[in-house]
Amino acid sequence: MALILYLHPLASFCHKVLIALYENETDFRAEIVDFSDPGSAAMLLEKWPVGKIPVLYDSSTKRTVPETSIIIEYLQQRYPGTVPLLPVNEDANLEARLWDRFFDQYVSAPMQRIVADRLRPEDARDPTGVADARKTLDTAYAMIDGQLAINGWAIGDQFTIADCAAAPGLFFASIVHPFRENQTKLSGYFEHLLERPSVRRTLAEARPYFSMFPYRDAMPNRFLELQMNEGDCIGSSIA
Repeated sequence: MALILYLHPLASFCHKVLIALYENETDFRAEIVDFSDPGSAAMLLEKWPVGKIPVLYDSSTKRTVPETSIIIEYLQQRYPGTVPLLPVNEDANLEARLWDRFFDQYVSAPMQRIVADRLRPEDARDPTGVADARKTLDTAYAMIDGQLAINGWAIGDQFTIADCAAAPGLFFASIVHPFRENQTKLSGYFEHLLERPSVRRTLAEARPYFSMFPYRDAMPNRFLELQMNEGDCIGSSIA
């Protein structure tokens, strides 16, 4: 198997790449990285000394590909499928790239800041940083709610890299900083994402690890009961 994805099933940025792989039924092998295991960590560091996941390794080209957006672009160039996650149209392509970065920088990043703070000892917490992260999420939610069309995807009718970024970011962000009741388009978009087979599969595979999530106590029961629908089992699996 040419493609190996180094990941952890609970990591939101890993989910972004998994969704892209499952969308196009791309054949790959998942290699779970356990940073508490020196051997497992060394396996990743050999490929990418920065030590961040996910990282894709393509044995057919002997190439290591880091960074989620670059991984998805590489997959489209080298292993294209039926779902073009980066649109051919130049304007749509720029829009997809913009909202991909938006969801990463202004949803996933502040969400992770809030989660990371809960892992700190009480005397090392950063309430100002958390408050700033929540303000960023408030701004992002309002902008997303204003961007979306009813029953559409992030940039319109086409599922793109932007939606791959949105799904995991909004999943975890909705737990640590819930949407406002009047943000109906945002809420509707999130529900639309949850019904996408690639998203459902990614989250269902992550479910056994939800007990490790620092905000596990705030998770809605429906997330804890996530299952794949019939027909969702596409592409390779996390072993």
